[in-house]
Amino acid sequence: MLADPRRSRIVLINLTRGEQANIPAEFAARRRASLALLPGCQGVFGVSQLAIGEYEPDQSPDGVVHSIVPIDVDGLSLWRDQEFTASLAESNVGVIFLGGAWLEEDVFIAALEGVRLGYDVRVLADLTVARVEADRSLVLDRLALHGVLATTVRQTLLEWAVCLDDPILKQRVLQLLS
Repeated sequence: MLADPRRSRIVLINLTRGEQANIPAEFAARRRASLALLPGCQGVFGVSQLAIGEYEPDQSPDGVVHSIVPIDVDGLSLWRDQEFTASLAESNVGVIFLGGAWLEEDVFIAALEGVRLGYDVRVLADLTVARVEADRSLVLDRLALHGVLATTVRQTLLEWAVCLDDPILKQRVLQLLS
């Protein structure tokens, strides 16, 4: 099922923790390219982006800083934060896109809790850093068993454009991705 951007929210857990991680150079470059697309999520679709846990704006690319709203709560307590859950309810959010660090810890627990509460949860694999890279596929497989899909920022932008079925919007996304 296509995610509707009007009912979507991006939640980035411990985003800058991943900057210090010992990750392969190829993944780091892909992650930076995907981070650079985040302002398009906000600018083209109006999808809010929240930073939970460790987030240092001075460690993020300039364009990204202006599209992210930090919330002072840790990743493991996310779903118990009344401000966070109230903002989802007020905005009629049904689809949560999670990314950040650590995949097999904070992101994993947040995803399972979101599913338990009835949200359609997806993991932005291109923005998500594993503490132990060898565990990545195990965690993604386990999440898939609970209905949590792995996707990328690029795929998400295209999905939102197709969902809204607006030719001009589709063209804007294709230009953004080129």
